[in-house]
Amino acid sequence: MTKTKPWLYLSCVFLLSMNVHAQSLTLPFSTEVELTADITPGKGKVVLLWLPSEHGPQAGDAQLVKALGKSGIEVWRIDLFEANFLPVSAGSLDQIPAEQVGFLISDAHKRTGKTVFIFTSGRGVIPVLRGARHWQKQHAATNALRGVILQNPKFYEETPDPGEEGKLMPIVSATNLPIYILQPDLSPWFWKLPQPVAALEQGGSDVFVQRLKGVRGRYHYRPDANAFEQGFTNTLPALIRQAAWLLDTLPATTRQAVQHIEAAPPVRIGKKDHALTKYKSDPTPPPLILPDLHGKPVDLRQLRGEVLLVNFWASWCPPCVQEMPSMERLAKHFKGKPFRILAVNMAEDKQTINNFIRNKVRVNFPILLDQDGKALREWRVFAFPTSYVVDREGRIRYAVFGSIEWDSKDVIAKLTALQE
Repeated sequence: MTKTKPWLYLSCVFLLSMNVHAQSLTLPFSTEVELTADITPGKGKVVLLWLPSEHGPQAGDAQLVKALGKSGIEVWRIDLFEANFLPVSAGSLDQIPAEQVGFLISDAHKRTGKTVFIFTSGRGVIPVLRGARHWQKQHAATNALRGVILQNPKFYEETPDPGEEGKLMPIVSATNLPIYILQPDLSPWFWKLPQPVAALEQGGSDVFVQRLKGVRGRYHYRPDANAFEQGFTNTLPALIRQAAWLLDTLPATTRQAVQHIEAAPPVRIGKKDHALTKYKSDPTPPPLILPDLHGKPVDLRQLRGEVLLVNFWASWCPPCVQEMPSMERLAKHFKGKPFRILAVNMAEDKQTINNFIRNKVRVNFPILLDQDGKALREWRVFAFPTSYVVDREGRIRYAVFGSIEWDSKDVIAKLTALQE
């Protein structure tokens, strides 16, 4: 088995030019369910199943798929939400039968005679891996499925509460496939990849990871995508084509489905409410010794006697930006009191941070630099922003992930009580 590749940053492949005309094909999965594939033809020997994430099909997908067709890759786009009369959500993806994805793999190969790859993003990884395993169990002697290409995949049951370990979905360690991960580095999931990669390899998967520098998760359909992300979106077809080419160079051996898999827990429907709540894990905070923007080291252990708000943030995170003005107002409210904010920035350079606090959100509380993500990992941060409140004795008392209004009456009352 090939070893996991280090963070790769590969050059893009130039696209070929040829006329591409999409067509629709109805696939009778059962007497009750029909799957509709929007097919973009390609003259090569590969067919790509393009399956949705928890955010559903996107308007811009058509142009990306068209570019793939021009490069020679045939693409089948299937809306599994619509086919199963499900609302677009992470919980709905959990209800998609593995048999449907397995059926699509078989049908695409049978109709075209081409090798099959699957592409999806985010939470779409779960039905894809389940479906691929189901197909392996039914087709143990064939190698028509050559690999899965995942962008910013979410392998965990859900975003855990602050301080808790994330739990991988059982299908991750029960997967035996060639897998290529396209991972934006401006995403909390970038820092969480080692655990799922190790679990995938445990099941026998060959795993390759390509770091996408300077873009956020969902960059190719974010409503707030910046100019760089919009430009980077144009390279996605080449990145997918390159990933398929690399996976196709692996030995064409048959892969046996892993036999043992636990029952999967249900996926939470809807989002957690964001509120400053009592901390449920070990109240002893991990070490935190980081430099501020002036290079002065700040050590959490030396701040006993003060109530501390430790906030993990990034300038590219809209909820972080949204809550920072209320944090500044909170700092002014408690001026002269035993209270301090420590805003830990995730791996951005000083110039980016200085430009942010000078031109976008002016704040006067300390900004600490977590250049290698060590603090983020030790404090078990899975989402931005994530915040912890440490009392005067050095114990974590409250926590929250997601943005809140820090100068609300409820928050001020909780923080005031800790100062007494």
